[in-house]
Amino acid sequence: MDNRWISSLRMHRLLFMGVAFVLIFLRLLPLPDPAGGLPGPDLLVCLIFAWTVRRPDYLPVLMIAGVVLLEDMLMMRPPGLWTGLVILAAEFIRSRVALTRELSFGVEWLLVAGLMIGLFLAYRLAFAVAFLPQPGFGFALVQTLWSIFAYPFVVALSRYGLDLHKPAMGEVDAYGRRM
Repeated sequence: MDNRWISSLRMHRLLFMGVAFVLIFLRLLPLPDPAGGLPGPDLLVCLIFAWTVRRPDYLPVLMIAGVVLLEDMLMMRPPGLWTGLVILAAEFIRSRVALTRELSFGVEWLLVAGLMIGLFLAYRLAFAVAFLPQPGFGFALVQTLWSIFAYPFVVALSRYGLDLHKPAMGEVDAYGRRM
């Protein structure tokens, strides 16, 4: 077994957890928000999708579930609903990792944008079916659009700042499996 690959795997998993906890912490800070201000992007979802497209082996499903469930609890959202939707979208991406390796960034961005819009609609539909109060449609739509526009920046930061790249053709993991 290649110890360098295992240490890289552990390092990237710890790095993801650290970045995720910083993003959650920043969302919890009581920063002043002007009335009628625009919502920010959901950078955690962008990060999960960017890492799942590039290196799905770095993000096991239980890690994604734990981080997003913690965010659900801290943001006082219905526990598990957003977590389940994000896991479904991440597993959709993971199941198509061989296809996304060959796609250009523009097509990858369209795929992720479609998934984000699907998450937005499914979350609102679940709230509507359960007759739960939900944020205004425009507010949630703007957050989704900001997330879509923030995705390339998260990918660039992950690639050039955190050295997270797509596996090359024929690259194998420590067990000899093609990636």
